[in-house]
Formats: sequence, C-alpha cells, structure tokens
Amino acid sequence: MHIQVRGQGARRWITFGMIAFGAVFLVIGLILAGISVSFLADAERAQGTVVALQWRNDDDSGASRKMRGNDEPAAYPVVEFTSADGTPRRFRDSAGSNPPAYEEGERVEVLYRADSPEDARIKGFLSLWLLPLSFGGIGLLFAGIGTGIALATRRRS
Repeated sequence: MHIQVRGQGARRWITFGMIAFGAVFLVIGLILAGISVSFLADAERAQGTVVALQWRNDDDSGASRKMRGNDEPAAYPVVEFTSADGTPRRFRDSAGSNPPAYEEGERVEVLYRADSPEDARIKGFLSLWLLPLSFGGIGLLFAGIGTGIALATRRRS
C-alpha cells in the first residue's frame, strides 16, 4: 500500500500528530510509573501463596490476545495472604501470562496498601512495570519517529 501525502502542510500535520501522540503516551507512561513508585513506597509486605490459576481470555474483543499473538487464554494467579491486621485476604493479580508465570502452591511476596488491603499485587515485574513501560515505550517510539521525520524534512528544505 502506497500513501501519497501532498504538500508541506500535510507533512507537518502528520509529523506534529506523531510527536503529539508519542508525547501523550509518554506522559501516561510516566504517570503510571509514578503510581507504581508511590505504591511501592507506601506498600506493606506479606508472604502469600498462589492457591489457583484463573485461566481466562482478557476481553471479548480479543485485542489483548492479538497483542500476545495467539488466541490462548492467560493464567492469572490467585493469591492468599494475611494482612497485618490478621485478616486472611485473597486477590487475583492483574497480570496474566501464557505460559503461567507462577505455579499453584508457590510462595510469593505480596504488596498492599495498609488502608486498602484489597488493592494488592504480587511483587513482580509484570504487576508493577508492564503498563508504564508499554505506554512509555510506545510514546518514545512515536515521538522519536515524528522528531526524526521533522529533522529530515527540515534538512531537506
């Protein structure tokens, strides 16, 4: 497929659009990274156990399955832990994978906020950093491509 763009004005708008899109995604990535850092700073720690793997498709539209490159469901670990107040808690981690990153019976470190222990996560790379790095990486890619096009166009003229 060949797309022909006519005129300098159209090129400038496309370049500006790529840089703006990249900047928005980069800002979202930085905000998500800040949320993860804040969560880590305030989080209580507890030992937990993976009691089950919940196999499911991420959504009905299949968009996230397409990103993974297959139609197979992902395994989300279900973890039990005891919070500092002595209450047993159970949660499903927000990050699923195929093949599973955890096995039933595996001991994991759990991070949770003392004021809302239902907001718990497994202390792991996927749970804490997947979204910030994904948004930030996409933002850097688009902003970099847009900036490269802008510089190349400027040198040519």
